[in-house]
Amino acid sequence: MPDTKPVQSTELKPWHAVAPLLVDVAMGRRPADLVVRNGRWVNVHSGEVIPATDIAIVAGRFAYCGPDASHAIGEKTKVVDAMGRYLVPGLCDAHMHVESGMVTVTEFCRAVIPHGTTSMFIDPHEIANVLGLDGVRLMHDEAMAQAINVFVQMPSCVPSAPGLENAGAELTAEDVAEAMDWPNIIGLGEVMNFPGVAANDATMTGAIAATVKAGKTVGGHYASPDLGLPFHGYVAGGPEDDHEGTRAEDAIARVRQGMKAMLRLGSAWYDVASQIKAVTEQGLDPRNFILCTDDSHSGTLVNDGHMDRVVRHAIAQGLKPVTAIQMATINAAEHFRLQRELGSIAPGRRADFLIVSDLAELAIDEVFARGVRLARSGRLEADIPAYDYPAKAKNTVRLGEELAAEDFDIAAPEGANHVRARVIGVIENQAPTRALEAELGVEDGVVAMDRRNDVCQIALVERHRGTGQVTNGFVSGFGYMQDCAMASSVAHDSHHIIVVGTNKEDMAKAANRLGEVGGGVVLFSKGRELALVEMPIAGLMSDERAEVVAQKAAKLTGAMREMGCTLNNAYMQHSLLALVVIPELRISDTGIIDVSNFRKVDLFL
Repeated sequence: MPDTKPVQSTELKPWHAVAPLLVDVAMGRRPADLVVRNGRWVNVHSGEVIPATDIAIVAGRFAYCGPDASHAIGEKTKVVDAMGRYLVPGLCDAHMHVESGMVTVTEFCRAVIPHGTTSMFIDPHEIANVLGLDGVRLMHDEAMAQAINVFVQMPSCVPSAPGLENAGAELTAEDVAEAMDWPNIIGLGEVMNFPGVAANDATMTGAIAATVKAGKTVGGHYASPDLGLPFHGYVAGGPEDDHEGTRAEDAIARVRQGMKAMLRLGSAWYDVASQIKAVTEQGLDPRNFILCTDDSHSGTLVNDGHMDRVVRHAIAQGLKPVTAIQMATINAAEHFRLQRELGSIAPGRRADFLIVSDLAELAIDEVFARGVRLARSGRLEADIPAYDYPAKAKNTVRLGEELAAEDFDIAAPEGANHVRARVIGVIENQAPTRALEAELGVEDGVVAMDRRNDVCQIALVERHRGTGQVTNGFVSGFGYMQDCAMASSVAHDSHHIIVVGTNKEDMAKAANRLGEVGGGVVLFSKGRELALVEMPIAGLMSDERAEVVAQKAAKLTGAMREMGCTLNNAYMQHSLLALVVIPELRISDTGIIDVSNFRKVDLFL
């Protein structure tokens, strides 16, 4: 293990408070804390790579960026020789949910710092759906304690689709207005209730108005392929960005309307390649495009990377390296009105930067935040202590009663020996689903699954109020060939328990097991537990190290494959099956939801 040192939790002073010191260092009247010499300056303002550059840092900010910083070197100045390597601004993730990593904010930071992420804009609407405003405050306060920049967007839609689902909590426009005064709130989280915005719903208009009055950014989420009047009404309502596009025309439409097109590459969402053609083929201005992850699984973070992975992918799609880096740095900073704080290597900005040996491959050798080296050669150097969550954030999975196999029976219409049923169709590497249909048999008055044609059962178990309610339906796309069931208390966005299985006894065991451990994800087969990732914090996050969680998640992935599932990151697909704000078909505690038309529909046609 490398030697580690604790990160000092000193507050970074504002630019104006240290400006005289910055001027003195730039002029050579005072020594810098750190000077990095002989680097290739990746200047995201001008789009250049400038050779033979030195940078001088004091009080956690850049003071001088130019050809020779020898005048800023004193007896106690630490000097680093970049040896001709690239000096790249620290990477920003402009839209993401920490909870999708299965870990806390602190553990997420520990995992991504070695990959060059120094700024994150997080929307904690997952914990908000369980614990309400108190949950948002918990993550807000944890975010402020980090060694890198973690800004919080106030969740806008809790529940995400009122009337179609019931969450564990509810946030009002008044809650949003209150949070805008919190020190680390950067804006409003993705406004998922796009029909509500287009219809001038009072909660939506109130939340957006409170954000605009506070001078902060309104995040968007328009998940419909309809670019007609509903889209125009949504944009007129105030959202400033959108990450839900999947086609080049989606990105083009958003940019033309003055929005920022956020292109995501998460663990299971591969939306960069199709949309980046708006730049590489249609010639749109790349400064209006921003890269993000949205949802990253712990295994992805530990094994594959974070924003460095997204930037490499964008370069592989034909972008120039500097252009891709702009989309993950200055473009995000400008969008959140923070261009004078971060997103570039320039005087006055926070000294968040990377030393990179290969720009096209984004081979990150060293990671600095606020002038302190946090990681080297892909390994965290700094000691970042764990963050303890209070007891009120735990024991949130309330089933009310032990579930039995019979709770997952789907009764057929009286006298029927077969039915035609609606089936949720999973689309690999995308968040939307397909609205499918299947002809299913009936045995003893109960509708049977059709494993041979990849139709298994899905159930949503209410877990916030202990009602014991189970909503049943059908899903296709997982490919399970064995008797098995997987249950997860991560079930965007209301976070009840989703169970998908081919065997009802296993479905009951899986759901009951989550009640025992306080939440997480578990896979059973023929009565035996094959894998478990415990997530006791709100039933959404583990209190263990990211590396440990990644190992448990890898065991889960392997067990799913043994059951016949070949989907890429199938857990992430599983967790979104109740997301009633993304078309086409979903399940909620109120029933089967046609998201294209925002209405509840019958299971049988």
